[in-house]
Amino acid sequence: MIVVDSSVWIDFLNGREAPHVSRLRAILGVEEVIVGDLMLCEVLQGLKDERAARSVEALLRRFDVVAMGSEGIAVAAARNFRALRRKGITVRTTIDLLIGTWCIEHRTALLHNDNDFRPMARHLGLIEVPVAA
Repeated sequence: MIVVDSSVWIDFLNGREAPHVSRLRAILGVEEVIVGDLMLCEVLQGLKDERAARSVEALLRRFDVVAMGSEGIAVAAARNFRALRRKGITVRTTIDLLIGTWCIEHRTALLHNDNDFRPMARHLGLIEVPVAA
């Protein structure tokens, strides 16, 4: 089971050739892919019109879409934020903090291309999907 972050979906949808996109292509149809509701929102809000949004939503709904912003995750994310701040690290977005915390709490690997997740892996136990350079 792998959570795919919006940073990967956006590059995938834009046809970008990058290692994280290649990794996504390699796992499609092989691994169980999860799309978080937060990623669904991030991807859809960046689309130019409703037609494109409907098409991309249909694509993403082929995968399991899970709610990531529960009360328990909110409390754990705040705790993780404080733990990282004590180390001098600030996660830039609350959404990334919620996503990372959900993955940590559910012991689910995350495929991403976002520097906010790296300190969560280094200090909090977030499992990152390996991507060849």
